[in-house]
Amino acid sequence: MSGLLLASEGIEHASDNSAILPIILALPLVGAVLILFTAKARPDLIRTIALTSTAGVAAGAGYALYVFETEDPGVQFYVSRNWVQALDIKFALGVTGISLMLVMLTGALCFLAVCGSKPDHDEKPYYVWLLVLEFACLGAFMARDVFLFFVMFELSIVPLYMLIGGWGHGRRVYAANKFFLYTLLASVLMLVAMVVLAVNAHAGLNGGITFDLDLLANNATGISTALGRWLFLGFAIAFAVKTPLFPFHTWLPDAHTEAPTAGSVDLAAVVLKLGTFGLLQYCVYLFPEAATFWAPTLLTLSVIGIVYGAAVAAMQKNFKRIVAYSSVSHMGFAVLGLFALNTIGIEGSVLVMVNHGIATGALFLLLGWLYKRRHTYEISELSGLQKVAPWFAGAFTVVMLASIGVPGLNGFVGEFLSLLGTFLAARWWAVVAATGVIIAALYLLWAYQRVFHGPVTEANKGFPELSWGERACIVPLIALIVFLGVYPTPLLERIQPSVKALVAHVEQHNDGWHEDVPERQPGTEIATEHDEGGTPAGQSGAGEHGAEGE
Repeated sequence: MSGLLLASEGIEHASDNSAILPIILALPLVGAVLILFTAKARPDLIRTIALTSTAGVAAGAGYALYVFETEDPGVQFYVSRNWVQALDIKFALGVTGISLMLVMLTGALCFLAVCGSKPDHDEKPYYVWLLVLEFACLGAFMARDVFLFFVMFELSIVPLYMLIGGWGHGRRVYAANKFFLYTLLASVLMLVAMVVLAVNAHAGLNGGITFDLDLLANNATGISTALGRWLFLGFAIAFAVKTPLFPFHTWLPDAHTEAPTAGSVDLAAVVLKLGTFGLLQYCVYLFPEAATFWAPTLLTLSVIGIVYGAAVAAMQKNFKRIVAYSSVSHMGFAVLGLFALNTIGIEGSVLVMVNHGIATGALFLLLGWLYKRRHTYEISELSGLQKVAPWFAGAFTVVMLASIGVPGLNGFVGEFLSLLGTFLAARWWAVVAATGVIIAALYLLWAYQRVFHGPVTEANKGFPELSWGERACIVPLIALIVFLGVYPTPLLERIQPSVKALVAHVEQHNDGWHEDVPERQPGTEIATEHDEGGTPAGQSGAGEHGAEGE
């Protein structure tokens, strides 16, 4: 009862700004509708509407970040309305420190993707699909109802399929179909698992059906240990495909290579995070016992993905495919830290999600500008670009070093924490995964040397320098790369309470299991993770919308 009271108080307090999330979510949808009613003959107005909508989302997410209470581990800005009352399906939105970071990432990168690229044809449907994609991703990150999340998760497939197939390059139809089939078929498993969970959990009113995320996580009395492990697997496969995690990754290189610039930026920065976010919120939070059971398997697959993705990237001759395979490797670090199942590792995992989105999104933006100038991604056709476009080369250097994980830039922080957390939980997995960092330096520096150094070939003598508009797009990303590499505290102080609550939730539902933490040295005083009443720090109770839902 006390847990329910604490939870209710937290929701009431968090709902003071409950209009924030509906407004943010509505902006891209309103923009898409306005574009639909705008004449095709006015491409400048269409682009202005798209820019205004995405800028509004970024500004709204920034405001939410500003008013977010950093010490509160629970759900904030919560709002809920009945959708299908008979099945207790709600249109419920809310964010914690973890999901807020991804909402902020979505707002910023979708805006810069629109700023930094233009379609070659059919501007009207192009911008409509970009805004629908942003709407779907925002809805998935905000959802506090499992059914609502599933709808948004599935909706994200359609606009990306249309963007790749309609505005992509080369084998765009093949890449679009491959992406669609992989993600849709995997989602069938999640649909089945979701229905079985809702029906068998008896977590609703009077033991009835509910799709409420927090009720299912805390009151699912009808889910046995064996059933929970199978349901975890159903959700996990769908998210592993989206992440993508080895061996479910084969759709990604083709999708990235053939996608238009904005599609590649949104895919790398936002869509892939639906997979890792889903593993965190819908696998670990809903099935904490199963998470500890399957953790060794997922750690193994993530390590294989890290090393395999880096090794295959080193063998590519197409610059965009190198960055595409690097995403397989980098997202492996996010899964690695997550299934270390300790505070340090999960914090690292969330930082990897955010920092990968910034750095790799910037890389794809720069590669899009390179393609616009040379109409090729083949490394053999590019040489000496540093001499003819030093600003372009300088921007690429900083972003590339961030992707490698050089200390002082944002890529280092998340990977370091993920490896440290994994070292505490599974030492040899961390040792092997660390080789991926070395290989990343190899393939990116080698590619950079061939493209930007050497003699300037005849075809590259006229390579244009960055325009002022392009500089205005890339400078904010470079500023974030440097700032978060030097001072990641603003992210960590918002993430940490939610992560601690999640770890406490896993401990609470696993008798005898405790997170792996650094060993204390004799005579050293370390702040305890428990308050005076014996409750794990950040845990506000097991009732509805109590402990962290991520």
